[in-house]
Amino acid sequence: MRLGITLRIDGQPHTDLALEAERLGYHSVWCGESYGTDAVSPVAWVLARTTRIQAGTGIMQMPARTPACAAMTAMTLQALSGDRFLCGVGPSGPQVVEGWHGQPYGTPMERTREYIGIIRSIVARERPLEHQGDHYRIPYDGPGATGLGKPLKSILHAKPLRFYCASITPGGMRLAGEIADGNLPIFMSPEGADIVVKPTLEGMAKAGKPADLTRFDIAPYTRIRMGDDLQACRDACKPDLALYIGGMGAKGRNFYNDYCKRLGYPDAAVAIQDAFLAKRHRDAAALVPDKLVDEIALVGPPDRIRGRLKDWQAVAKDGKVGTLVLAGPTPEAMRVVAEAVL
Repeated sequence: MRLGITLRIDGQPHTDLALEAERLGYHSVWCGESYGTDAVSPVAWVLARTTRIQAGTGIMQMPARTPACAAMTAMTLQALSGDRFLCGVGPSGPQVVEGWHGQPYGTPMERTREYIGIIRSIVARERPLEHQGDHYRIPYDGPGATGLGKPLKSILHAKPLRFYCASITPGGMRLAGEIADGNLPIFMSPEGADIVVKPTLEGMAKAGKPADLTRFDIAPYTRIRMGDDLQACRDACKPDLALYIGGMGAKGRNFYNDYCKRLGYPDAAVAIQDAFLAKRHRDAAALVPDKLVDEIALVGPPDRIRGRLKDWQAVAKDGKVGTLVLAGPTPEAMRVVAEAVL
């Protein structure tokens, strides 16, 4: 099982974590974006300061960039880093897409299919780029078109990219298995691994790929809080989980809430959302079950974390997890995990 970390940019760069991750032998560093910092700039910084570790966007929001812009960015980072860039893309959610980027949310899975397909075509350079889909028409021929656009082929020659999605819906995970090389579930438990694995394999079968995960990287984000006080460590994870389960979406349209229900916590999911949407954020955090935190996070003293890592390693041995991505680690926690796994 490989190890990765997320890189948080919140007024403090935390970039020393990337250097420590490389020193410890970690596989990758991931940086996302919502409606603050972007994903690409920190990844470029990591790749510039390191020589071995890979760095990926987890994820670039597709509505923020045309497919061609994302392709140019990815190919440039590949060229500058010696092919250490991992290209994570995704549709984000309707609140961000329409409320921040001012773009229609549309049909996210079809957008993802078109987006990755266009980037693959650009990188392959087999022919000038042409694409006529529901989300993207290249050359553009819609309202306001001059008629002067012509199919172009990338000037830059690039090696193939590895694509990651960040899917947690069954349909999204099937699509990831079909068209991508990996997936970054926002949280996952070893006991519930098949919730992710089963639809992924279904998507791979649809694409005619071998029915195994040898070449596909399921890389769950796994919150880690290490300390002697187990309950304090659990409680430190809860506000973030409450935000996703309760606040990242509207009532009846929250993918994280639905995912929490599929993990076996339907009543808690409803209660957390009700409290969060009523702006009782502390109550929402308090409603996150300890058991859920124990399943999807690494919490407590070092020995407890080492014991839980054995469960993850067993799942990885079965081929169901490729990379365990630590979310919110300290250097001390990174070292404990590296000593146990690498």
